[in-house]
This record gives sequence, structure tokens and C-alpha cells, in this order.
Amino acid sequence: MSKIPADLGYTREHEWVRQEADGSLVVGITDHAQQELGELVYVELPEAGRTVAAGDAMLVVESTKAASDVYAPAGGTVVAVNDALSSQPELVNSDPYGGGWLVRIQPAAGEEAGDLLPADAYRSLVEGDG
Repeated sequence: MSKIPADLGYTREHEWVRQEADGSLVVGITDHAQQELGELVYVELPEAGRTVAAGDAMLVVESTKAASDVYAPAGGTVVAVNDALSSQPELVNSDPYGGGWLVRIQPAAGEEAGDLLPADAYRSLVEGDG
């Protein structure tokens, strides 16, 4: 059973999103996603300052099984990346909602994370009910 914290929003592509007090969005991949991918061996992070569009691939996570794109939940600017993942990509496996976060995005004016699923709807999605 995957952990699905109730205080986060989720995408159908298995990213989680947490809105910070300053309006920025912290993004990671869900516990379900990291379980499906298996042991992560590399995370290709974008450069801080990069502009991303909602729905665009913004980084790649690679496991022993496959490589997978991670998509921007909103358009804006990458304001921080989790540099610890360069030497410890396994943090995404061991702590996907904490130390394994990927990037922080400052949404552009008028942008917000669209079409996020609440925890119960995401649970239905990954359990095959939705």
C-alpha cells in the first residue's frame, strides 16, 4: 500500500505538489511512482532559473528498470532544486515526501497548479478504482 499524505495535491502522472506559504510549489514523485520505478540511480535535475510550462517534462528520474519524465504542475520558474539527489538519488525511494523532493517552482503570474487530485482521488487512481 502506497503512502498518500492527505495534505498534498497529486497529478495523474504521479507527482505530488505542496504549496508553500510564499506561493511556490514543491514537487516530487509519489511513493507509488518510486515503488513502480524501483531503485533510483540518477536524477537529472533542471537548472535553477529555468522556465517551465505546465505539463512539460522538466526533469528525468532513472532507475534500474526505466527512465521517467517528471512534469511541471504549473508554468513558472524553477527556483530551487534538491542538490542532494546528485549524490543520493535513493532519497527519492527512502523519503519521497521529505528529503526526496525534486524541485521548487515559483508559478508565473496568473498560473497555479491545475487539475491536482486530492489524496482520496489519487488513492482511487493508483488502486485502480479511478
